[in-house]
Amino acid sequence: MRVRLVGSGSLAAYADGIRQVYAETFSAPPWNEDPSAAAQYAERLASDAGRPGFTAALALDGGTVSGFATAWTTPAPFPSGRSYGHVAEALGPDRTAAWLCGGVEVDELAVAPAARGTGLGAALLSAVTEAAPAGRCWLLTSAHAEATLRFYRRAGWHRVPVPVPGRAGLVVLLGPVHPGAASAARG
Repeated sequence: MRVRLVGSGSLAAYADGIRQVYAETFSAPPWNEDPSAAAQYAERLASDAGRPGFTAALALDGGTVSGFATAWTTPAPFPSGRSYGHVAEALGPDRTAAWLCGGVEVDELAVAPAARGTGLGAALLSAVTEAAPAGRCWLLTSAHAEATLRFYRRAGWHRVPVPVPGRAGLVVLLGPVHPGAASAARG
């Protein structure tokens, strides 16, 4: 199995595999998404690929997708759609600008159940964050995703101990060498 970066123009060739891994990953607890959400993700991915700094990594076993990760550069000013407004409210304007804007935002990371426990998730995460300026990478995940939170903790990521308001129960994580990680640990 190999992990490789894939340009936005090449993603369409892997759309079926990405959709399948997404469905297998996010229809299970704690996410519990309807399997049809995978098709919606594939549509969103096509537009996300146009974001500044977009990068995607695929784990391929022959031609079969066993996992994927996507990321992009967080714009300034910080967006307000999706969950961004809640994140900005939790962190405040100064920390949001300093920690997140201009950093690499990991949007999705998924590994097929049969490929878990092989180091593939860590390799995908590393592939999409290795070019993060000064180590400034971050992501959101569910506070209810205990296995996911353990994975990121083992990978050296730092949980910001500030609750993100809203119904989704989200937490912000900063990358292993993110310059704001020491400040984040203090809350």
